[in-house]
Amino acid sequence: MAVPQLLNDIIQVLLQLAPAASLVALVLAGISLRREGGTTFLIGGGFTKWMFWVVVFVTLVPLVGWFTSFGVATPLPSGGIGTSWLSSFQSDVSSFVTTFVVGRMVTTLAAYFVLRAILDTASGGHPLPSILAAMFLLGTQTTYSLIQSYNTGSQFAAADVLDSLWNYLAGTIMPIAAGLAIVGAIINFATRRPVMRLVAVALAMLCVSGIWKLVAFDGGVGTSMSFTHGILNLTNWAGNVILPTLAGLFFANRRAEICPI
Repeated sequence: MAVPQLLNDIIQVLLQLAPAASLVALVLAGISLRREGGTTFLIGGGFTKWMFWVVVFVTLVPLVGWFTSFGVATPLPSGGIGTSWLSSFQSDVSSFVTTFVVGRMVTTLAAYFVLRAILDTASGGHPLPSILAAMFLLGTQTTYSLIQSYNTGSQFAAADVLDSLWNYLAGTIMPIAAGLAIVGAIINFATRRPVMRLVAVALAMLCVSGIWKLVAFDGGVGTSMSFTHGILNLTNWAGNVILPTLAGLFFANRRAEICPI
């Protein structure tokens, strides 16, 4: 039995509105980023949930292909939308999201976050969380294009996008964040405030890929990692690398206190 044309058109409308839905999810992710702290976010919080939905909407068609491997026939309609009012509805919603939400509202929200940064500073808080949220909102379209470029179109497209985002985060964002941490450490040093925490954070951001390899390394036992080997590797790394480094920093700090320049 043939699928009714109206049902095919409704499916086409939903599929073609997926890009608009991902843009709205990106805007909501930027707002949630500020609500959760700006410089940090909760795993399983609003920011990560909205980013997950962005990936789902971008890779919606490849995800539907999984039903075929489960034995469920999911023939997606081809061609355009035959029903005129549904076609107009899809065009109007997409235009509303692109022109109004992303083109105008996002800029206004970012401006309000900049104002919030000034108010945070005036009340003794830190302006960086609101500034980061504003920058994230202003880069909504660019972030969407970046995520879309990672879409491989295969059944594993969602996982491929998440892997690519991790590589982008570790290889591009983290070194920039490390530079900001060093700038903050210099400012703290000039104002006689503690600097070692920011220096350690900067080093950790530069080494985030190596830390991940350390956590995932299984000592040559096999491709599947065991919890015991993971804890053992971390213990060895902490005892053989971190503790000697901390000891050297401690003695250097004590020497500077005893014999100031």
